[in-house]
Amino acid sequence: MTALTQLPSGTERSSPRARWGRRRLLPYLLVLPGAAWLVLFFAMPVGQLAAASLYDPTGSISTGYAPAWAFGNYPAALRVYWPQFGRSFRYAGMALAVALVMGYPLAYAIARKAGRWKNLLLVCVIAPMFTSFLVHTLAWKTILSDNGALVGLLRDVHLLGPDGRLLATPIAVVLGLTYNFLPFLVLPLYASLERLDPRLLEAASDLYASPLATFRRVTLPLSMPGLVAGTLLFLIPATGDYINAELLGTPNEYMIGNVIDSAFLIRLDYPQGAALSFLLMSAILALVFGYLRRASPEDLL
Repeated sequence: MTALTQLPSGTERSSPRARWGRRRLLPYLLVLPGAAWLVLFFAMPVGQLAAASLYDPTGSISTGYAPAWAFGNYPAALRVYWPQFGRSFRYAGMALAVALVMGYPLAYAIARKAGRWKNLLLVCVIAPMFTSFLVHTLAWKTILSDNGALVGLLRDVHLLGPDGRLLATPIAVVLGLTYNFLPFLVLPLYASLERLDPRLLEAASDLYASPLATFRRVTLPLSMPGLVAGTLLFLIPATGDYINAELLGTPNEYMIGNVIDSAFLIRLDYPQGAALSFLLMSAILALVFGYLRRASPEDLL
């Protein structure tokens, strides 16, 4: 009887302490692949970029760059290229304003009014993301060309002069930024508005709230998580973009991304390019943290 009840050595039950230890390690094991990916493809390149930003600026690609703890690379780069920094945030802010005017009503219409057309409209919003970013911008270059139908129409209605143009102007760059990054704003907004309980809107109407008051006191605060996420997803890549300014503008419209691209690929000035990259990242992080502190939903209630 004792032999029958004895478990084989391979099937012995582990102790509660061992099972608790495995359960405790399981979350870390699940996070390990993602953490390794971030370390390999984010943390290590950023560390290398930080080291490059402190190289001796008197070096060159032919003679090599020597580590010199040259913190003066940062103020020197900012002193020369502060107009491009300001232009980047100005263009991104203008594009965000245009995108909000267009994107919020669009997201609201898809989420609350589209009915059986909802899926089709969502596909129309997402479909441009299936093609190349470069193709989008080249298409806008054709649309805004001096001989295009849009410029001809604006000249016919006297909104543009006979020699007026849209291409190679700040307007073209802002329009390109708006179009290319609009889905990043619309989709989080749609997700928040789609979860909105319609009974809350009915309750506001029953309490004699006007449509404007209902939007200000109910719809907007409850959609703030999507609005905050969409704003950040739009603003961050738009600030560092350089394709739109390169193809739709002139050197007078170049943003800081164009300067960084030129520093790394044309002038081969790695310390300056790395310093400008860190300055841009720092400015964006400061903007994001400041925005998140001031844009909490509770402040709008």
